[in-house]
Amino acid sequence: MAWRGQLSQNLKELRILLCQTSPSSSTARAFVERNYKDLKTLNPKFPILIRECSGIEPQLWARYDMGVERGIRLEGLTETQIFKALEDLVKTGASLKV
Repeated sequence: MAWRGQLSQNLKELRILLCQTSPSSSTARAFVERNYKDLKTLNPKFPILIRECSGIEPQLWARYDMGVERGIRLEGLTETQIFKALEDLVKTGASLKV
C-alpha cells in the first residue's frame, strides 16, 4: 500500500462528497472515519476535502495537473472497493505524468 503515500505526488486534490445521514453514504462515511487520519499523516500538505451535503450521492473526485478531474460514484461500494477506487485514481495520476 505504498501508493497511499503518493497522493501528493500524483494528485493535486482529493474530494470526497457524501451525505451526513443517508444510507447510501454510510460506507463512504465509514471509509473517511477509518482512513482519513492515515492518508493525511502520509500526505500532510495534500488537500483532502470532505464535502457534506444533505441528499448528495457519495462520490470520490481526484484533480490532476492541468485541471483534469476524474470522479467515481461510491454508492453501493464496500470500503474495500472504495480503497481500490482511490488506488486506481492515484495510479491514473502517475500515468498522466508520463
